[in-house]
Amino acid sequence: MFIDRVAVKIQAGDGGSGVLSFRREKFVALGGPDGGDGGRGGSVIVRGDSNLSTLLDYTYRDYWRAQNGDNGSGNNKTGRSGDDIVMPVPPGTIVRDKATGDFIAEILQSGDDVVIAKGGRGGKGNAWFVTATHQSPREFQPGEEGEQRVLELELKLIADVGLVGQPNAGKSTLLSVISAARPKIADYPFTTLAPNLGVVPLSGHRTFVVADIPGIIEGAHEGKGLGLQFLRHIERTRLLAFMVPVDAMEWQQEYDGLRAEIEAYSTELATKPHCVVFTKMDLLGDMEPPPIDAPEAFGVYAISGAARQGLDALLAAWWERLAEVKRIEAPVDPAPRP
Repeated sequence: MFIDRVAVKIQAGDGGSGVLSFRREKFVALGGPDGGDGGRGGSVIVRGDSNLSTLLDYTYRDYWRAQNGDNGSGNNKTGRSGDDIVMPVPPGTIVRDKATGDFIAEILQSGDDVVIAKGGRGGKGNAWFVTATHQSPREFQPGEEGEQRVLELELKLIADVGLVGQPNAGKSTLLSVISAARPKIADYPFTTLAPNLGVVPLSGHRTFVVADIPGIIEGAHEGKGLGLQFLRHIERTRLLAFMVPVDAMEWQQEYDGLRAEIEAYSTELATKPHCVVFTKMDLLGDMEPPPIDAPEAFGVYAISGAARQGLDALLAAWWERLAEVKRIEAPVDPAPRP
């Protein structure tokens, strides 16, 4: 089951209390304050884990609490700090405060750590309050409470190329023949109910990731169909491929409609480089792409996923364009000082 949005309650550990204690030793004429400090409470940490691809685990466990710190003890012994608790999430997860909607963190890579809630500080024991004029303090501090809040975790898949098209446009078929992904394929609309990712292998150990999302229909940006629920998953893609099946006949209208839905959802997403891919070309028996007005597209391609035709040219064009986009994204090294 693909789960991409959950609410989770978290609580960091409370700090341990300091203690009130005085030394009592045989043959020691004068004792003194020796109350130790409390230990710090454990923190709540969110960590990226590439082995995960969904937030499903958080539907079974929606409360996470770190360990409390131990109280201090006599002989100036500090209490043990509480253990942190780690919440593993797939890369691409955004963390927000559910009550306010404020952005907290974004996990983009496996191994990224972000402290979401800090553990409470341990309280001071009475030994900490000793001064030259206050030799026998009886003050001590309780531990501080750990932070607690309700989080909203939202997953946005990270891919290089996003496949966009109406239901039954051939997106899943294409993904299944260019990668090892095995999405469900059938001849009825909305076969794909959850996004699918596939790693496309090329020669020379080159790879890139393609995302297939459920079909986009008119009004998807307003919540119609499944579009609004999954459009977020192509926000992180570098390229978009608008899939137009040749049996749709109204090719220009279908392409213009897809572009309009993407722009209505996100103007930033609409500015990403894109191409037009005519699918199911085996139905025409001709691999020449039909005429279409797409001046902003970097290319128009014709393929048949079932017959495995036209794929090499398409994949080569994607790779070339991805390389160009990555060069633009790469940070520029500062010029060396003379």
